[in-house]
Amino acid sequence: MSHHRPEPDLLTVAARWVDQAYWPVPLCFDPDERWYARLASGADHEVWALSWLPGQGTDLHDHGGSAGAFRVVAGALTEETVASGRLHPRLLAAGTGRRFGPRHVHVVTNRGTEPAVSVHVYRPALVRMTRYHLLDGRLRVAEVAEAGRSW
Repeated sequence: MSHHRPEPDLLTVAARWVDQAYWPVPLCFDPDERWYARLASGADHEVWALSWLPGQGTDLHDHGGSAGAFRVVAGALTEETVASGRLHPRLLAAGTGRRFGPRHVHVVTNRGTEPAVSVHVYRPALVRMTRYHLLDGRLRVAEVAEAGRSW
């Protein structure tokens, strides 16, 4: 009889990392590109911190089959997901977050006037991400990026 411990909820894991005093690296804001750093990695997941100056955001992308969650630590982020062939925005304020499954595709952008900070957790650890274009209401693959390259 095996005693399998349930996997921790990814949004709960993200909440444990909101205090920057526990981060192994100092928070940074880079005007030229989004800053990110891996805060921790476990047997089944990894934790990343990201900073977003106003106007900074991602391309439309997936997480290479990893499930995940993210929590907005400061500022606000807009997440856009695809439904019915269009992007649908949702504003996530500081203190809020969301979970997503392994096939989730989204765009995340700081559309506000204040810098934003978020903590992201992925299970399993990210190996690749696919970037997409939304053309005529359909997702088209633009590029597949391997882990750690220009995210």
